Amino acid sequence: MTEKCNNQKYIYVMLSRTHTIPARLIRLYSGNPYSHTSIALDPELSDMYSFARKGIWNPLNSGFIHEDINSGVLGRDKNAYCSIYAVPVTEEQYELVKSIIDDFKNNTDKYGYNFIGLFAAMLELNIEDGKHFLCSQFVNYVFDKSGMPLFDDKNLVKPYDFHIKLKNHRIYRGKLTDYPAFLQKQDSTGEVSWDNYIIPAYPA
Repeated sequence: MTEKCNNQKYIYVMLSRTHTIPARLIRLYSGNPYSHTSIALDPELSDMYSFARKGIWNPLNSGFIHEDINSGVLGRDKNAYCSIYAVPVTEEQYELVKSIIDDFKNNTDKYGYNFIGLFAAMLELNIEDGKHFLCSQFVNYVFDKSGMPLFDDKNLVKPYDFHIKLKNHRIYRGKLTDYPAFLQKQDSTGEVSWDNYIIPAYPA
């Protein structure tokens, strides 16, 4: 599927909630409906990235990953729920986002999961060192470094904060397994203009 509307480019943010124990704990202490944040370069989410567990079973084996909605934790949880946001960007901004993600892809060993930051987040503290990231810290970092800061301060950014900031750009809310069918319905020509598909901001 390609995007149309005067060649408008988009960066996609996905907020999700799965039923793993860590995800349940995150929602419990945050009181928010989402526990994970990802960033994608395409509407199909085939080029999507985050910081999370690298396999299904061991949450301690975590770091920068290329996420697949059909495999891993997301693919295994058939009841995973998500919200997806299409953020309009310029061609230059899109390329900056891509180059920043490419740096992570080419230097995976330099980056790790921010386990200390995870425990600090439970105390509403933000700990960042530029090498270790939580999922929300990573997505926020990419936007910030590409010249599109979403948040004015350096306080802790949680997954739900992206919904509050991007709620007017949400294009989908529902089960992740239903999202591919949603895409197919948008335009029989295989093209989509998100201006016509923004859904109400609330409920989450």
